[in-house]
Parts: sequence; C-alpha cells; structure tokens
Amino acid sequence: MTILPRKQTGIYGLIRDKSYIAPYVSSIAAVGFGLVALVTAVKHNWISKEEAYQKADGTLNTFLNNIESKEGFFYHFINRSTGAREWNSEISIIDTGIFICGAITVGEFFGKGVQEKADKVYRRINWEWFVDKNKNMFYLGNTPENGFFGSWDTYGEQLILYILGSGSPTYHTDKSLYDTMKKPVGEYKNYKRIIYSWFGSLFTYQFSHAWVDFRNTEDENGINWFDNSVRATLANRQFCIDNKDTFKTFDENSWGVSASVFSDGYNGESGALPASSELKNDGTIPPSGAVSSIVFTPNLSISALQNYYENYPGLIGEYGLKSAFNLEQATPWFSYEYLGVDKGITLAMIENYLSESIWQNFMQNEYVKKGMDDLNISRKM
Repeated sequence: MTILPRKQTGIYGLIRDKSYIAPYVSSIAAVGFGLVALVTAVKHNWISKEEAYQKADGTLNTFLNNIESKEGFFYHFINRSTGAREWNSEISIIDTGIFICGAITVGEFFGKGVQEKADKVYRRINWEWFVDKNKNMFYLGNTPENGFFGSWDTYGEQLILYILGSGSPTYHTDKSLYDTMKKPVGEYKNYKRIIYSWFGSLFTYQFSHAWVDFRNTEDENGINWFDNSVRATLANRQFCIDNKDTFKTFDENSWGVSASVFSDGYNGESGALPASSELKNDGTIPPSGAVSSIVFTPNLSISALQNYYENYPGLIGEYGLKSAFNLEQATPWFSYEYLGVDKGITLAMIENYLSESIWQNFMQNEYVKKGMDDLNISRKM
C-alpha cells in the first residue's frame, strides 16, 4: 500500500450526531462507528485502502491534538469546527469507549502510523479516574460544573468498558468492576434467563458486540453474552408481535424497540420486556433495532430488512433506511433524520455477519486480549 502525503490539518473526521439537526455538532460515538466503517468500505471496494488510511490517520490526529478532553476522556458532543464541547454535554466514558473501539479497529486493520496513533489515544485514557471508589463502579459521566454523576450499576451497553479498562497498559482497572455490575435475570414468554438492561432497549444488547466476539465464550460464572443477546433479541421481537394490536407499527417483520429519534425528539427509554423500568413506547420502530441484530437472528433480521425496503418507501432516503417510523398517526410518520450511531451499529453488525472483519481486527489487539483474560472471559472448550 502506497501512503500518500496527508493533506488534512486541524479539525478533521468529525461525524455528525444527526444528519440535519445541528449539523455543526459531532458525536464522538458516531466517529468511533465511522472509523469502523472505513474497514467495511475497503472490504467492499467503496474506497481505496490508501484513501481510507488517510481518513483514519487524519481523524486520529485530530483527537490527539485538537479535541477538548480531560484525563484522556472526551465530551459526548463536540463542535465539528473547533473540537470544543457542545450543548453543555458531559465527559462520557461510554462514548469515549465507543470511539476508542473504532480507533483500535482501524489501528489493527491499517497498522503503521494509524496503529501508533490509536495506541497513543488509548494509553491516555485514565480509566481509574472514572471509578467511583465507594461503589466500585464506573461513573456515568462528568461535567466541569458538577463533577461526576451516576453509576454504571446495571448491565447495559457498557460491557466493553470493563474490557478496555482491564486491558489498559497505563490505567488498569480491577476485574471487580465487572463483578460488581448488577446482572438482573428475567424472562419474557418462552425466552428465559435473560440478563436484561434498565429499559430493555435493544441497542444495549448490541453495541459491545459490534467489536467483541462473544460467541462461544463464557465468564467464570458461565455467562455467554452472545447467547444472552440472542435471547433478548427474540424476546424483543415477541414483545412487538404481542403488542401489534396496540401499536400499528409492530409486527413479526417490524420489531426491535430501541432508543432512537422519535417524532417528538430523541427517546432513550423505549424498549421491551424484561426491563427494570417502565417502558416508554409510542409505537415507534427504529429499523436499526432489527437489522443490527443480524448476527444474533440472521433470518429474522433479513426478513425485517426486506419488509422495510419493500413496503415502506417513506422509510428510504439518501442514506438508506431512516432512523425511525411510526404508523400510529393519521399520517404515518417517517423520520427525516439519520442518527449517526444508528447507521454506525447497523453497518458494523452487517459487516460482522458478512465477513466477521470488525470482530477479527478488534479481537487481535493485545489490550483487548488482556482485558478478556483479566475478566476470565474465555472460549469454551
């Protein structure tokens, strides 16, 4: 591969949180998914490896030199022109984690300078700083105005954080954080032994799996997180089938209740049973819910994908499937927005289904291997 002179300077590679609303705002999680998309783009010959290398290199250079941060962590939302904090957003451990997963992936894929820069960004992250020593849990976030707040106390999309923290060569966190995380077990209809998240939102069973190949693995307590996501996905679909008389959008090929853009704004509390909290559904379905479950339920996810494309032309736009739709209103509502993380998780999971390339690159990283070993998550014999 011939490496061309890098032309990017200053702020580069910051992906919009949403496609149209506040186009000047970037989500660092969307950037993480965008880095992963470069691997997919090369695999499918959408762009050359040289061009993708330059994009990855320029993006990581931006995060090393131009993005506002503290102790290696980044703000959830940043200005696409300046790299500074936007919307008084929090310093986010989960969004920093998603970003660094993307960085690790392109580092392994491209090697050389990209790998060196990904390594440098990762080594800067002071995971220990984000630990609530009294609870032995990661905090949810931090703001300059009020300091730390909340706790990652219950299972959700944060599985990846325990691996990243345990694997860190500079700011190692203890395995006990993973052990302290509450793992409530419930069921829905025929789907038993589901370790469920607070809102039962489907993305919580997906995000860590975009990078970590949990297939055929178990921790020391016999938990297989991949199989858990399969059961949770099937339960989510069954929940939608059972509620199709309540919500017109729900049926066997229109399912996957999850956080997304709704007609009245973003809703992070939409989900399915089992869940710890009261569900706040209004009949909205984000297509990314079912489609991003393709590694868990391939045939069912493909049927949903076909249904969306064949039967809902209002759901299709410039960038493929829009973020959400709802048939409850007199005039069916189709989002005009594309949410960066929705598009990102969809592309990553489809690529893992097709080639496993995101899994393969991420899982070969030495820090990831160490993190998995430290948590005693290993391949079943």
